[in-house]
Amino acid sequence: MNNRGAPRRMRAMKIALAQFNATVGDLDGNAARLLELARQAAATGAALMLAPELALCGYPPEDIALRPDFYGENARVLQTLATQLPAGLALVLGHPLAEGENRYNAASLLRDGQILATYRKQKLPNHTVFDEVRTFTPGERAMVFEQGGVRFGVNICADIWESGPATQARAAGAEVLLVLNASPFHMDKQLERHEVARQRVGECGLPLIYANLVGGQDELVFDGASFALDRNGTLAAQFPAFEEGLYWVELEANTPRGDLLTLPSSEAMVYQALVLGVRDYVVKNGFPGVLLGLSGGIDSALTLVVAVDAIGAGNVQAVMMPSQFTADISLEDAEVLAENLKVRYDVQPIKRMFDTFLDELADEFKNLPFDQTEENIQARIRGVLLMALSNKFGQLVLTTGNKSEMASGYATLYGDMAGGFAVLKDVPKTLVWRLSRYRNTLSPVIPERIISRPPSAELRADQCDQDSLPPYEVLDAIMERYVERDMSPREIVADGYAEAAVRQVVTLIDRSEYKRRQSPPGIRITARGFGRDRRYPITNKYRAPF
Repeated sequence: MNNRGAPRRMRAMKIALAQFNATVGDLDGNAARLLELARQAAATGAALMLAPELALCGYPPEDIALRPDFYGENARVLQTLATQLPAGLALVLGHPLAEGENRYNAASLLRDGQILATYRKQKLPNHTVFDEVRTFTPGERAMVFEQGGVRFGVNICADIWESGPATQARAAGAEVLLVLNASPFHMDKQLERHEVARQRVGECGLPLIYANLVGGQDELVFDGASFALDRNGTLAAQFPAFEEGLYWVELEANTPRGDLLTLPSSEAMVYQALVLGVRDYVVKNGFPGVLLGLSGGIDSALTLVVAVDAIGAGNVQAVMMPSQFTADISLEDAEVLAENLKVRYDVQPIKRMFDTFLDELADEFKNLPFDQTEENIQARIRGVLLMALSNKFGQLVLTTGNKSEMASGYATLYGDMAGGFAVLKDVPKTLVWRLSRYRNTLSPVIPERIISRPPSAELRADQCDQDSLPPYEVLDAIMERYVERDMSPREIVADGYAEAAVRQVVTLIDRSEYKRRQSPPGIRITARGFGRDRRYPITNKYRAPF
C-alpha cells in the first residue's frame, strides 16, 4: 500500500506504543489483550497503535512455526481482530503468515475492519538465540501506508540491524519508520539498540519509532524499553523497561516526542529481568508456587528474594536441609532471611538419610577415603526431597546455582541441579554479590553475613569454594572472555591472567558440557548464556591451544 503524492500540511498525531507481554501460542488471549489496548489507545485519541514483532502469537514460536495449522489459526484470529478494532484507529502488529510453501515473520496494517497491507521481514537473524532462517522465508519489498496525512514505513527488528530495508522504505515514500521488535534483554543491550537505530536513521534520514516486546519466555526476557529517535538520531522518547502498557509518542511535522525516562542501573536492570523471568515462567506455565533449598549461602538467598519479589511470599516455600557439615551460622542466617521475607520455612535434616546411604555402601566403599562421592550423595538427598515436595504439591523447584558453577561444573547432577527453573544460571558469582547488595538498597532483607562470608558448599568439614576453584573474580573474568567473547586461552593469558588459572578454568568449562546439557532452563542476562546461544557438542576432542 504505497501512497505517494504532493507535499501535505502535517497535523499532530498521537501514536500509541503497545509494550505488550505476549504468551507464545495463546492466540486468542493475545488478541484479546491487544484489543483491550487498542480500545484504550482510541479512547485517548491515538490515530495509530504499534504492537511488537509476532505479538499475535508470541516470540519466539520456535518449531510451532513449522506447523501448517498454526498459520491457519493465526489468520483466523488476525481477521477477527481486524473487525473488532475501534473505528478510525490503525493498528500495526506482528504475526506469522503463510503464502503457499513460504512462511513469513510479518506485520500487517489493520484499519476499518480490514487487513489493508502486509510487510514481510527481510533480515532473518540466525545467531545467538535466534534461528529464524529455520522457520521463516525472507521478504523482499517495502510496505508504506498513510495515516493522518503521514506516510509510514515498516521494518521488523533485525531489519534495522543491517543496511537495506530502512532505505528501501524511504525510497518507497516513507516519512517515518515504524519498527516492531522482539529484542531480548541482556546487559547493555539498550546501548546497542540505540546505536544501531542511529546508524539506520543516519542512512535513511527518517525518524524512527521502536516498539519492543516485554515479558519472559523460557530462558529469554524481553525488556520493552521502547523509544523514538528524531531524523537527526537524537533520542526523542525513552519508555520504561520491564513494564507492560501503552506509551505515547506525539508526532508533529514528522518529529516524534515523548517521555524521556532514564533507565535504571545495570544491576537494577538485571534484577528486574530475573524477577520478570521468574514471574512469567511460573504464571504462564500455571504453577501454584515455587520451592527451593535454602542453605544460608548467597546464591540461595538471592534466588529466594527474586522469587518473593516475582510472585509474593505466600507462594514461596524455603526448605533448609542441614547435614553434619552445615555451620550454625548458616542455619541462623537462613532463618533470619526467611523471617525477613515472611515465607514458609521448613527444616528437614538429612544426616539420618545420609548415614543410611553410607551404611548401605559401607562394603563397597570399605577402606576408601571420604571424597566427592559422599559430597554428591548429600546434594542428591536434598534434590530427592525437593522433588518429592514438588511432585506432591505441584510447586516448581527453583535451582540456585550460578553461571560460575555451571561453567566450572561445580554442581551436582540430580542434586543441586535438580529442579525446573534455574534463576541464576546466567548470573556470574561476582554479579550475584552485586545484585544482593543492590536488592538490599531497596529493603535490607539479606543478612550482611550471607553476603560477606566466604562461599562454601558445606559438604565436608571446613570446606571453601576456593579450595577447588580460583577466586571468583578471576574465574568470572576468564569465563567471560572464553565463553562470551570466544577468546583463545593465549589471548586470555595475554590479558594478564595466570596461565595456570586460565588452563584450570578452560579445562573445567570444556569438560562440563554434559552437565550443562542436563540443567534446567534459566534466565539469560548476558550476551552469551549456557542455553540457546551456546551449543557445544558433548563428545568433543577439540581443545583450544595455549
